[in-house]
Amino acid sequence: MCFETSSSSRNELVEYIIKRLILVIPVFLGVSLAVFIIEAVTPGDPVLIRLGFAPHVTGAQIAALRVELGLDQPIYVQYLSYLNLLLHGNLGNDIRSNIPVITEIEQTFPRTIYLSITSMLFALAIGIPIGIYSAMKQYSIFDRISTIASLTAASIPNFWLAIVLILIFSYWLHLLPSFGSTSIQNLILPSLAEGASVAAVILRFTRSSMLEVIRQDFVRTARSKGLKERVVIYRHALKNALIPIVTVIGLSFGFLLSGAFFIEYVFAYPGIGRLAVEAIQQKNFPVVQGTVLVISISFVLLNLVVDVIYVYIDPRVRIQ
Repeated sequence: MCFETSSSSRNELVEYIIKRLILVIPVFLGVSLAVFIIEAVTPGDPVLIRLGFAPHVTGAQIAALRVELGLDQPIYVQYLSYLNLLLHGNLGNDIRSNIPVITEIEQTFPRTIYLSITSMLFALAIGIPIGIYSAMKQYSIFDRISTIASLTAASIPNFWLAIVLILIFSYWLHLLPSFGSTSIQNLILPSLAEGASVAAVILRFTRSSMLEVIRQDFVRTARSKGLKERVVIYRHALKNALIPIVTVIGLSFGFLLSGAFFIEYVFAYPGIGRLAVEAIQQKNFPVVQGTVLVISISFVLLNLVVDVIYVYIDPRVRIQ
């Protein structure tokens, strides 16, 4: 009987994952169409940008390049041609370098993932412990200070904080590099700049979730049994408070991937965010579309991973 129940739960989970993966298709189409339209209506000619506005370029050369890139076709034809390439696993070629976009993404996306992971580790190391302690010391001086600090950190734009960190730690103190990706030191300042606001959000969610849990009867029962406070907090209270915390962690990781667009550009960090910003400046259609699609699908898949983790954190959660 237990085996049948376990097997049934696994089948439901697999079915749920398949359904969610199918939903990636309309998201994929919607994002690709939105990005394509925005790129089409923004000012600038990618052909002239590629040629560099050189005075010796003739009209015939411009027309030939426009035909080569397919930009002489109507918008809907260009979009259908782009979808046809996607169905064959081809994101197109970089307009300026003619390098396949998938190759550029393969080179830059792992660096963005490393940056996002280190930013999240920093946010977790700050947000969860302080959030738990603030909940245990509600309305204390520590709680009030952490509340003010978290609200301040959540309100500061990450690109502004990045500039301030560069000014202090690179320009004045000469302690850390302000650009590049050659060593682990290059990740410190970008991770602090990107992870500060996420740490503030995790802190607030951890505090509110813990406050809700520690007032419940099972926590009072655990304390009445004479269990140590550390055991009560971490084994009983925190475990039951994890679902909203895991939710915000999953969403925040997606935010870190998208927020890397600004941070990577400020720190000249060669990730997918910097690649996208430079492509937007150059009206490099294939690169912009490819990077946005990768980030969007990554965000959807992260939400799916969070939903699956729920089942393992809390046995009461079932896939419906």
